[in-house]
Amino acid sequence: MKTKNIYELDPERLATTDEHGNRVYLYPEDVKGVWKDRRKVFYWFLIALYLILPWFNINGKPALLIDIFKREFTVLGFTLYGVEPILFFLLVASGLFFIAFMTSLFGRIWCGWACPQTVFIQSIFMKVESLIEGKARQRRELDKGPWNFNKVFRRSLKWIVFTIISLHIAHTLVGYFVGPRELLRITMQSPSENWGIFVATMIATTIFLLDFGWFREQFCIIACPYGRMQSVMMDENSLVVAYDPKRGEPRRGTEGVQKSDEGDCINCYNCVKVCPTGIDIRRGNQLECIACTQCIDACDDIMTKLKKPKGLIAYKSENELNGKERKVVTVRSAIYVAISIVFVSLFIFFINASTKLNLVFLRAQNPFQVIEAGQTVVNHFRLKITHQGSQEYKVTFKINDKELSDLVEVVTPINPTHLNTPEKKIVIFFKFDPKILSNGTRKTNVDVINLDTNEVLTTKEVVLVGPTN
Repeated sequence: MKTKNIYELDPERLATTDEHGNRVYLYPEDVKGVWKDRRKVFYWFLIALYLILPWFNINGKPALLIDIFKREFTVLGFTLYGVEPILFFLLVASGLFFIAFMTSLFGRIWCGWACPQTVFIQSIFMKVESLIEGKARQRRELDKGPWNFNKVFRRSLKWIVFTIISLHIAHTLVGYFVGPRELLRITMQSPSENWGIFVATMIATTIFLLDFGWFREQFCIIACPYGRMQSVMMDENSLVVAYDPKRGEPRRGTEGVQKSDEGDCINCYNCVKVCPTGIDIRRGNQLECIACTQCIDACDDIMTKLKKPKGLIAYKSENELNGKERKVVTVRSAIYVAISIVFVSLFIFFINASTKLNLVFLRAQNPFQVIEAGQTVVNHFRLKITHQGSQEYKVTFKINDKELSDLVEVVTPINPTHLNTPEKKIVIFFKFDPKILSNGTRKTNVDVINLDTNEVLTTKEVVLVGPTN
């Protein structure tokens, strides 16, 4: 049966759909309170970090740059070239398990406090909407009203401002991939000169515009995979935004309940009015809750006016609601953080290993040549040298074998060799007397020596070949 109270939600369907499955638009009311103030500060910190970070240089490079075309990844002044898939996997895996760890402790804190979806919508888009179209009730009436000049003007102005904001967000995002200064130079040129970047920026702008301006809570409810996974990561000790039924029930106005027996909940529906995903938190922990704490501030405001203790809705665990002690560290959270630490450690290990020189000897098509009337054998290699980081080396090559050091000559076209790029291929020859061979082969080690420090950077085994005796 349809109720006159629009905030009394149907128990069988989402608040964002009607009985025919059509979308019901939400008009969450604004709220003031301590949690709102905390989120506001944190939101603007994240927005400032997002906008400023690519412009901030360390060692002459952007603080964060993901240059896919050049295969360069720069973070805090350190550059990785041609990042190995294992590094990407370890980075993503450690991040996912860290989020799982945080979720096991604090519930869906990512959604309410750090997700770009929530941050940009709450801090910018809804503020613009309220400024142009008015408060929640005014926006609802505007939607229901006819398409007159006032409605067309306000809607047009809102979407123009939304488009400008989305363009700025999208350009900043693209700046993380091409560099902000390079992007600034590109924007001064005709789009035809950089079609790829122009199309990518316009696609990103369209996605941000439609998502933040129109799709909104539908992404959290329908599309976001994290919302589906959170129940697996959480347990009875996880902190969630929760309503205390022991204190609040029975609510005011409950049929057959005397006023003296009523709980603290006065059934004002303020917690429902301010919810950006349209749920009634009094029905328990729900998949659609993004832990934004708006309902906490709304309820605390009512409790203050009624001169009752705050916290009817608060950050609580299931155990605390049931009068039990909450365990901060559980087996689940310990496993998550342990796995995350393992992945981070492996990432650091592989990063450290990748900064060292890596040599690959690629033998020429002809394994060897015999010259000088059979007195000398030449082995011809192409040497591929790779390393991460931006350090440059001036190196030479030397046989690391006391027995062979004077018998094998190492020849390179340029000596010393300058390694000033993440990858370099050089031609290298080994000239030696065939008498050193045993059955046509001989293993030896080659040192790569830094001439500036006289340090052996790395050593590589090489198999010398020649004619059999």
